[in-house]
Amino acid sequence: MSEKPHLHRHDELTEPDLHHMPADKVFGRAAETFQLISDASRLKILWLLCHHETCVNNIAVTVGMSSPAVSHHLRLLKQAGLLESRREGKEMYYKLSSATEAALVHRAVDDILDIQCPRRN
Repeated sequence: MSEKPHLHRHDELTEPDLHHMPADKVFGRAAETFQLISDASRLKILWLLCHHETCVNNIAVTVGMSSPAVSHHLRLLKQAGLLESRREGKEMYYKLSSATEAALVHRAVDDILDIQCPRRN
């Protein structure tokens, strides 16, 4: 019969704040998103797709990577819900998704890179 440990109190806000703490899986999902965008290649691809819808080949040429490498990064970003895709003939086009997390990533990318995005004005 173990008791719940008591917090060392410095002020009255500590305990009530804990009732609003997200679940561990929410923190895990956020950490996974941060891991995805911590890769410079994926960050470059995300920046491009925040501002343009384009195909794998154009992404590869623009970011200076092979199409298979770009496809790998796109798959990870799409699985995380940050990208959407559509097929037109043989080409697959990608863009930033409309998910809340994607909008936050877009803003963070622009803010970190000190860019004023014309789509956010």
